[in-house]
Amino acid sequence: MSRISRADFWQSIRRGWSKHCPHCGQGPLFIRWNTPHRHCPACGYLYERDYGDVWWVWIVTDRIPIGIGIVFLFFGFRVRSLWMGIVFFGSLALPLLLTIPRRYGLAIAITYLIRKRWPDPKDSFPAPSGSR
Repeated sequence: MSRISRADFWQSIRRGWSKHCPHCGQGPLFIRWNTPHRHCPACGYLYERDYGDVWWVWIVTDRIPIGIGIVFLFFGFRVRSLWMGIVFFGSLALPLLLTIPRRYGLAIAITYLIRKRWPDPKDSFPAPSGSR
C-alpha cells in the first residue's frame, strides 16, 4: 500500500475532470465525445485494466442528480404544468447529459488513484514523462 499526497490526489482528479490522462496529464482520455482510448497516447497508461472498472463511480455520479430530484418531490415540490415538468426534468437530465465525458474522466481518475494506493503486482504504471 502506497500513500498518495494531497497534491497528487487533486492533480489526478483535475486531470480526469479535464479529460486528460490522470497519470501524465498530456494524453486525451477520449477518441470522440465519450469513446475512451484503451491506453494513453502520450505515456501508455492503461485506463481500464478490466472492463467495467469505472462503473461504480459512473453509477454513483448518475444517482446524485436523480436523488436531488427525489428529495425535491419528497419535500413537497409538485409539477403543476407541462412547462414546469419540462423545466424540472430538464434541470435533472441536462447536467447528466452534458457532463458524461467529464464524469467518465473523473471515474478513470478515481480508479487510477485506487490502483496507485492499493497496487496489484500484475499492474504496471509507465514512468511519468512530464507533468501538466
